[in-house]
Amino acid sequence: MTSFQSHSTCALILSMLLLAGCGKDEQPKKEEPAKAASAHAPKETAKGAASASEGAAHSEEQGLKLSAEEIQAAGIKTAPLQEQEVNEQITVTATIQANQDKLARVAPRVPGRVTQVMAHLGDKVKQGQPLALVDSIEVGEAQSAYAQAASEHALAKASMERAEKLYADQIIPQKDYLRVRADFEKAKAVLRAADDKRQMLGIAGRKESASAGASVFPVSAPFAGTIIEKKAVLGELAQSDKALFSVADLSNVWIEANLYEKDVGKMRVGAPALVTLAAYPGETFKGKVTYISSVMDKESRTVKARVDVPNADGRLKLEMFATAAIATTAAAKALLLPEEAVVLVQGQSTAFIHDADGFEPRAVDLGEKLHGQVVLKSGIKPGETVVTKGAYALKAKMLKSQIGDAH
Repeated sequence: MTSFQSHSTCALILSMLLLAGCGKDEQPKKEEPAKAASAHAPKETAKGAASASEGAAHSEEQGLKLSAEEIQAAGIKTAPLQEQEVNEQITVTATIQANQDKLARVAPRVPGRVTQVMAHLGDKVKQGQPLALVDSIEVGEAQSAYAQAASEHALAKASMERAEKLYADQIIPQKDYLRVRADFEKAKAVLRAADDKRQMLGIAGRKESASAGASVFPVSAPFAGTIIEKKAVLGELAQSDKALFSVADLSNVWIEANLYEKDVGKMRVGAPALVTLAAYPGETFKGKVTYISSVMDKESRTVKARVDVPNADGRLKLEMFATAAIATTAAAKALLLPEEAVVLVQGQSTAFIHDADGFEPRAVDLGEKLHGQVVLKSGIKPGETVVTKGAYALKAKMLKSQIGDAH
């Protein structure tokens, strides 16, 4: 073997040894990430378990603890939730109208010229209060005829009284006495006819003679109310078939609605109704059904009904849109909550439950409103004790507690 071959063989053996050594050194390095992962895994698992445990503890700790003094100071009251029998409701929409039994269109009984206007739109008037003065030729003639008849009646009466004395003393014959008596009866009839004419013209009770102003008469309010329409203009001719004023008693208003055929059988006169208006959000006005028509509209297949609503303070204005929820004869069991027991928490209707753990907020699903209460669809079970008063105080304490925990 030559020296060149001997050197080549040694170099090959040395290279193989180096490669084998490198392979052994790299093997543990590849295993280090796995070992590191396995070393850290228990720590991460423990942290996750601890986090889950804290979440569970937080979910269990939802009751708001209050002392008896705090409950009394906040005015909190509770009651067990029980099912109650409630009437179903039919909701109708209509406009507010004047009570037609207390609405009058005031016009003079005879034509005449308006000489004075004393009432204006929106004025409150009393029964018999003059609204305008009208000068009428026909009234003047009637007043003149009455004055003449009254004068003739007075003269005939005096003659009658004198004739009675003379006849009693046998100074005049019977035929003269009877003639005077007949004249008196005729004068009395003429006076009665003149007075009846005044009654027809609406000027009865006035005793003016045919002097200046006898032809002027007042147009008066038939009852106490409010002027809701005025067409009287000074100097214009007033006609008996055209109203000068419209007077309405607005202490009670009507809501006229149409009932569908399927709902007519559930309605009854006297049924209570709750009226709401966009003008007064959150407020309700109590009324009752006073009329259900006996005739159905053959085209719309509806029946007219009327709800009377007291309006002593005048807040309900004519032609306002209103919604009336009318109780029907059909009844059902339902859970009811006072409206003040429900508060909004992050946009969700919420009520508070009271148990051994304290006060717990509970999301609820609500239905229709009934006389200051609201139907509870879901969220609370019958028998659970619910906060009926003081829910807003509990909400404030709950939010304050959450802010403190966040810090």
